[in-house]
Amino acid sequence: MTQHHLQGRSDTELLWFQRRGFLQAAAAWTAAVGWDGALAQSRGNVVELMGDATVNGQRLRPDQTLQTGDAIATGPGSTLIFAVGNSAFHVRQNSNVMVERGATLNAVSLLRVLTGAVVSVWGKGSSRRIVTPTLTAGIRGTGVYTEVFSNQGGRTYFCNCYGVVDLAAAGQHEVSEATYHQSFWAEPPGEGSALTPARMLNHSDQEVENLARLIGQRTAWQISGKKGSEAMQREYGG
Repeated sequence: MTQHHLQGRSDTELLWFQRRGFLQAAAAWTAAVGWDGALAQSRGNVVELMGDATVNGQRLRPDQTLQTGDAIATGPGSTLIFAVGNSAFHVRQNSNVMVERGATLNAVSLLRVLTGAVVSVWGKGSSRRIVTPTLTAGIRGTGVYTEVFSNQGGRTYFCNCYGVVDLAAAGQHEVSEATYHQSFWAEPPGEGSALTPARMLNHSDQEVENLARLIGQRTAWQISGKKGSEAMQREYGG
């Protein structure tokens, strides 16, 4: 497991990509659909559903197609992995998110994370954002992890795993350019500096790599030929 720190989550939750069910589902997805199929939306785009989830208030079926404009919620112990266009998402348990429509039906323009956490990988494109109660992130082709801590006034943890992200929180702006996990806290109003540095929290290299693979991509550290630990030593001196 890549070096990381946990806060309110367990290694088991982060090791979803090792489950036999996911490995079988990912192989079937790649063989039957792959990222070209995700772009065409030729069949259901749920790669794996474990536990209970709802879409627009109705129970989600594994063979269903999630579309832009849908409101998605996962229950305790649940996980949902799906792809829309050239983007892939892993919604963790106890999360409420919305995927809003872009230029076409199969393009996500905005991921709104109301509660919970999402790992996401985005192909090249413009005018895409992630919005939480305390943060707006304008993203390009990138991989990111977003978690909203509702018990802390909507405080948001955001990691730019790789790529370029424009961050805005309570009037403060910052551009993050990263090849390996540059993380931030976006604080609720009145809590001092709106954007502060953070360490890698509640996600791993392998999660991002597996999502990228679903849509025919590789992470920045895979492209450079560096393993995560090597990239961490280079960037952080750890």
